[in-house]
Amino acid sequence: MAPPNNLANSTFNLLRSSSLEKYFDLSNGKFSVKGFPLLHDVPSNVTFTPFSSVCNSSESDVPVPLLQRVQALSHKGGFLGFSKNEASDSMTNSLGRFTGRNFLSIFRFKTWWSTQWVGISGSDLQMETQWVVLDVPEIRSYVIIIPIIEGSFRSALCPGNDGHVMIFAESGSTLVKASSFNSIAYVHVSENPFNLMKEAFSAIRVHLNTFKLLEEKNLPSIIDKFGWCTWDAFYLTVEPAGVWQGVKEFAEGGVPPRFIIIDDGWQSINRDSDNPNEDTKNIVLGGEQMTARLYRFEEGEKFRKYKEGSFLGPNAPSFNPQKPKMLITKAIEVEHAIKARDKDVQSGATDVSEFESKIKKLKQESDNIFEGEKYSLSNGSCGSCGCKADNYGMKAFTRDLRTRFKGLDDIWVWHALCGAWGGVRPGATHLNCKVVPCNVSSGLKGTMPDLALDKIVEAGIGLVHPSQADDFYDSMHSHLAKSGITGVKVDVIHTLEYVSEEYGGRVELAKVYYNGLSKSLSKNFKGTGIISSMQQCNDFFFLGTKQTAVGRVGDDFWFQDPNGDPNGVFWLQGVHMIHCAYNSLWMGQIIQPDWDMFQSDHVCAKYHAGSRAICGGPVYLSDSLGCHDFDLIKKLVYPDGTIPKCQRYALPTRDCLFVNPLFDSKSILKLWNFNKYGGVIGAFNCQGAGWDSKVLRIIGYPQCYKPVSGSVHVNDIEWDQCIEAAEMGDAEKYVVYLDQAEKLLFLTPKSDPIQVTIQPSSFEIVSFVPIKKIDRVAKFAPIGLTNMFNSGGTIQELDYNEVGEGPAARIKVKGGGNFLAYSNVPPKVCYLNGAEVASEWSADGKLTLNLPWIEEAGGISDVVFVF
Repeated sequence: MAPPNNLANSTFNLLRSSSLEKYFDLSNGKFSVKGFPLLHDVPSNVTFTPFSSVCNSSESDVPVPLLQRVQALSHKGGFLGFSKNEASDSMTNSLGRFTGRNFLSIFRFKTWWSTQWVGISGSDLQMETQWVVLDVPEIRSYVIIIPIIEGSFRSALCPGNDGHVMIFAESGSTLVKASSFNSIAYVHVSENPFNLMKEAFSAIRVHLNTFKLLEEKNLPSIIDKFGWCTWDAFYLTVEPAGVWQGVKEFAEGGVPPRFIIIDDGWQSINRDSDNPNEDTKNIVLGGEQMTARLYRFEEGEKFRKYKEGSFLGPNAPSFNPQKPKMLITKAIEVEHAIKARDKDVQSGATDVSEFESKIKKLKQESDNIFEGEKYSLSNGSCGSCGCKADNYGMKAFTRDLRTRFKGLDDIWVWHALCGAWGGVRPGATHLNCKVVPCNVSSGLKGTMPDLALDKIVEAGIGLVHPSQADDFYDSMHSHLAKSGITGVKVDVIHTLEYVSEEYGGRVELAKVYYNGLSKSLSKNFKGTGIISSMQQCNDFFFLGTKQTAVGRVGDDFWFQDPNGDPNGVFWLQGVHMIHCAYNSLWMGQIIQPDWDMFQSDHVCAKYHAGSRAICGGPVYLSDSLGCHDFDLIKKLVYPDGTIPKCQRYALPTRDCLFVNPLFDSKSILKLWNFNKYGGVIGAFNCQGAGWDSKVLRIIGYPQCYKPVSGSVHVNDIEWDQCIEAAEMGDAEKYVVYLDQAEKLLFLTPKSDPIQVTIQPSSFEIVSFVPIKKIDRVAKFAPIGLTNMFNSGGTIQELDYNEVGEGPAARIKVKGGGNFLAYSNVPPKVCYLNGAEVASEWSADGKLTLNLPWIEEAGGISDVVFVF
């Protein structure tokens, strides 16, 4: 609940008056922090204003504790602005220059996706930089510069000559102009880089009051569960029979999904050249649908014709699980033939009839697969004409899924922010809609070539008028909610920036659309049923996250390189992890980071699984039918479809912030996180690929794809970032368990680091558990189930107390398998669920016990060791 305005104002004024220390100064062309010059040659048209002079809380709905926290630190931040002589809808200005100073930054490499970049000069920045952190060891501090929103303008940083940092401000409409800004960027200083991110984004949240922090929002239940997304299994060929088969395979394999996401391919879409009342037929690969538009809010014919009970009875129609792969393989052949034809034309060929014949033949073969694999789900019903009966369509299908698969809590579906990739078809619905041509921001000229962007620009966006944004989202979502859908994956989010010319610019258009989306989420999906995707730009986070609490922090999982590098099957996976790890630094302040799906039979599946085990977010796969590594999955997932999740989201360790773990040939990516009773470090070799600023794309660096050595230490874990974990950081000694090496070691805060060598596309997970002195002799530390990647996450409760026989350690452990603890002496007796059992102890301190999975107890075992 929002605090009373008078209370907020009194708090604001009280804390403002107490923040007297001056951290920043702009004078004589120098921008200084704590008296140390940070930026030189700052133009005279640049201004700096302290936070407390700009922020006005009178209309704020900021919770009082957050407001108090921000104001107590308000002297550590402020705003940069600049002015021009003439008003414009876009303008660039220097903020000053720096050279010879390490920085970490995040920049957009596509419209939708952002990634990490490091350098030593303002000229090393990339276009569309979302923020930059400067290392200032001279004052043992870090400074962040964050381009933000002011009025109807958003901003980004970009490189200048001679070390200059440039800021680019744009409205997205030639009709919306300005000439001066007082707060177009926010700057903040802190001695701790993780506090820096939290403090800075908290201050921006209070200042803008257009978004909410993660700490203010409720999370959907899927973050604690295992799920399956249909995308890589089917692409656009997804259909009820295939979805049913997939869920069935997981359930029979012992890892029932608790949520599924029916990705792109379920909607009613068609192209402008198609019959306006029929779905586009026989499309398979991503790209084929990008010029199509939504023509009705109900599900497409494939799902609309489903009849209740089709798969529940003994005579369920047969389905060939090879059909999706057959269609995908054939579609790839078509795609390659078209590319070969186009390449020939570009080379000057005039006769391409041979190519055309081949393409026609391949398409016919694909159509034959579609036709030959047809089966009836409607028993002669009128499903194709939009029958509204409850025993047909998506509602009947979701009901049957839940009837058969009892643990399936959530069924979500995909949609684009504007409906479909090409928006909504004008005249097809009750909404006022028109096709708007796309204007791409000049800031995106430094980003990677992108098929999605090309297709969207080709077709334009069928944009529902902003005045009907509320109606638009409710029309989609209310039908879905009534059909048993509990959430949505909202994708292709940043198309709005292309079509804002007539609608007040990108900021104003976004505000209206995101407000409509938020209202619909609250009404139809409990306010939490959303994953945001293709959204990694600052205006989404500053405008679209009042309700959204989960979002992707990496680009798509690519099982192979779409540009044809055969080694991409390996090096793209490390790139994905870098995206996720570093984006979590800022996105994690606002949303729960989602590391995306992967495939359990991929050559790098174990590598992905290790990162998902400690990422702190949901774990979900996109396995094709019949292609599962259940042994691997069971190291991530319990038999009830839940997961041993870390307590928060994973972040890079402090010594990884200003290095290049992708292609410097020497750096390991290390991630830190907490379990309830210990800390964890994941060490990953991501070397072998990265951004090339000359060719403007991510490429392989094969010379870097080799083993890398590094060190791991308990001090790498930022214990003070979690109140509940802070006490563990003060332990005198820790037991250390290396998951992949299966080693047990010991460490104190003053010990030398543990040296590790990580092979390419490999990892190590290192758990640190404080050793507890139980009595004068016995020392104990529980590690957890070693058959799970995140062994420490299996420990649900831990306490030390006296029992009748003596001092004891009592542990509640979830899961079945090999339980490992450290004990310097053997226990007198061990109890498992109240019964005395034998445990095994060895002189090196390993104490082991095999635990059963007892369904009736929710998989939780009560273990007691008496000493």
